[in-house]
Amino acid sequence: MAWLIALAAGLALSPLPPPAQAQTTTKTAKKPAKKKPAARSAKPRKNAPPSAIAGAAASPGMLAANSALARASSLDAVAAKLPARPMAELLAAAPPDHWREPEADNLVWLEFQPSAPGAAPAQVLMELAPRFAPRHAANIRALVRGAYFDGLAVLRVQDNFVTQWGDPGEGADGQGAKPLPAGAESRLPAEFDVPLAGLELHALTELDGWAPLNGYVDGFAVAADPAKTPQGRAWLAHCYGVVGAGRGNEIDSSNGSSLYAIIGQPARSLDLNITVVGRVLKGIEHLAALPRGSGNMGFYGPQEAKLPLRRARLLADMPAAERPSVKVLRSDTTTWAELLQSRRNRSGWFVHSSGRVDLCSAQLPVRVTMPGE
Repeated sequence: MAWLIALAAGLALSPLPPPAQAQTTTKTAKKPAKKKPAARSAKPRKNAPPSAIAGAAASPGMLAANSALARASSLDAVAAKLPARPMAELLAAAPPDHWREPEADNLVWLEFQPSAPGAAPAQVLMELAPRFAPRHAANIRALVRGAYFDGLAVLRVQDNFVTQWGDPGEGADGQGAKPLPAGAESRLPAEFDVPLAGLELHALTELDGWAPLNGYVDGFAVAADPAKTPQGRAWLAHCYGVVGAGRGNEIDSSNGSSLYAIIGQPARSLDLNITVVGRVLKGIEHLAALPRGSGNMGFYGPQEAKLPLRRARLLADMPAAERPSVKVLRSDTTTWAELLQSRRNRSGWFVHSSGRVDLCSAQLPVRVTMPGE
């Protein structure tokens, strides 16, 4: 099973067309008559707000988009009337019901062994996104419970892009691969997007630039196109900390056995090209601070040390005494609306305030409390 992210094909230059054949006749070529250009069909701007997309006003996808934007505008209006407060004060005052607790079955605890002798394991907590990638989430659970990730390693760290981990013994042809445990599938269908209609999207009122609509679902950054099919389509955006499933050239060649996390600027060109399986809630700094690989696309060379992945566990399977408490701020609350307003309208040290936010920079706050803290 190929575990490389299929970027090489997209980055390769297309061959130049052959030069035109030289004229071998001395006769003057007859100038062809000019063709009247065909009338262009009107197309919406790629970054047009949903209300500007013609012909879709009554579709389920458009109704869902309009509803999400109406809710966002209402919350923004409430937040705009409240006095500005620092982020720390806002979060401290947030009522308990403004936070959600992710399902323990969707939380994966990863422990990487640092190269420094005697150093404590680097701990990374990842939340799966079964609402968007149910088959991949189920497969990753089977891989974790079957101890597949235990003993694997970080394979690649590309500056301002990704950290990727998987089986260091697997060749490009799939030979030497660690066997998958019982219950884990070797090949899954691509899970790039889901219907927008029926999805509880908490929208941003700002345009995204990559999609006509954007916002958050369960704390995940989501982009959407309400006019793409009658139901509309929504997908997880490649923001900082997002975790995706590496694949080969075939779109159905991923299974979650090789994963990568975005450690640099948002890689939105990967949206709708790779199955996004979750995001890092804690410990992304460990993955971002690793030495960059010297090989092509940041892969480690034969002489470069690969950071070992000691083990992976689901929080649902960890003893209560070892299990951290995890809470994520809900995006349908006035607390989140206030945070957005404070980011739109900076004060104090800021000389200039942009008056807007964007999808990847406005991430939902997370609280991870270890036992005994």
